[in-house]
Amino acid sequence: MAVDESLVAWVSEALEPIGTVTIRRMMGGATLYLGGAPFAIVTSDGVLRFKADAESDALWDAAGCERFSYEFPNGRIGTMNYRRAPEDVYDDADAMREWAALGIAAGQRAPKKKPKKGKGSAGP
Repeated sequence: MAVDESLVAWVSEALEPIGTVTIRRMMGGATLYLGGAPFAIVTSDGVLRFKADAESDALWDAAGCERFSYEFPNGRIGTMNYRRAPEDVYDDADAMREWAALGIAAGQRAPKKKPKKGKGSAGP
């Protein structure tokens, strides 16, 4: 399934007052970034999910926004700390900015990934 381009356009439009949203496509979905920090994903089934962390989990839980989960071929269930967006973000720009702000903050707090060392790179 392809990324829901109209959903990505809506997120970009609603967050324009905050900054520019960039996108990186992966595995049928997309990761959305603002200011270089990942703040949301759009899954291949067209669902928007915002990044969460220990600091924001209680707010997501209170709103009933479940954690992203997926099933491995062996039946094991995996989770990622992204939460399903509340329904009002799909048609209310203020709600989009409010909930996206939680994802943006979680993305900014996340530890930065260290670059992978390639073959033949000089080590210490």
